[in-house]
Amino acid sequence: MNILTEEKRVAVVAALVEGNSIRATVRMTGVAKKTVLKLLVDLGNACKEYQDKAFQNLQCKVLQVDEIWSFVGMKEKTAARHYFHGRIGVGDAWTFTAIDAESKLVPHWHVGQRDAKNATTFIKGLAPRLAHRVQLTSDGLKAYITAVDKAFGNDIDFSQLVKIYGPSLGPNGKYSPSECVGTTVEKYKGKPKEGLISTSFVERQNLTMRMSMRRFTRLTNAFSKKIENLECAIALHFMYYNFVRIHQTLRCSPAMRAGITDRLWSIKDIVGLLDAKSK
Repeated sequence: MNILTEEKRVAVVAALVEGNSIRATVRMTGVAKKTVLKLLVDLGNACKEYQDKAFQNLQCKVLQVDEIWSFVGMKEKTAARHYFHGRIGVGDAWTFTAIDAESKLVPHWHVGQRDAKNATTFIKGLAPRLAHRVQLTSDGLKAYITAVDKAFGNDIDFSQLVKIYGPSLGPNGKYSPSECVGTTVEKYKGKPKEGLISTSFVERQNLTMRMSMRRFTRLTNAFSKKIENLECAIALHFMYYNFVRIHQTLRCSPAMRAGITDRLWSIKDIVGLLDAKSK
């Protein structure tokens, strides 16, 4: 890493956070592929460590959570055919994310399988970051019910927004989801306010992730080869999203709106986390 100038590091990170692939970043910057990957892993770990420390005692009031699909190495059905089924770090990977409806801050995420164990790990990681009682909305994943109970007990207003889909579109529409024909609300904890029961912001964050990280692009040959690379790419993405990128509606970064920082960061500031970590 010491052979890369700060200018080159900034150029590499700028390419990655704007949705370019590793190979495209290599072509754009002239930096070797292994060096780009090493920078991604080192900086991704530094970003995760920084955000873990910064996102404490958060004043969030309304949170939304969801999961977004990607895969590592190969898709789950391919892994099963090649005897990789069940191997950690190979196959489908789900990223659980939480977003603050007011500041649009993403205070916590977790990569794992879409099951009760990982849902619990995710929610238990989110709960200690919050300063007071919140209203939480999730999709219809049943694993959240137990996870929220274990992490919050009764000290939360929790509901699920369950979407109802119409019939399958058939072969001609196999790349498009079925039409959502309605929703139902299930209230499980406390007294969630009807007007705040929504998953719109976190679903929009899913789109931002797919547009900003090449390895999340669907129906292409883009994917992560190692689970560590995926986790570090996500940490770098959220560092950029939370601290550097100006939110169109807020006209400032989510971290500024949430009171985490009093200034807009730059990519150079993110790169500086590596030097701060080495001291």
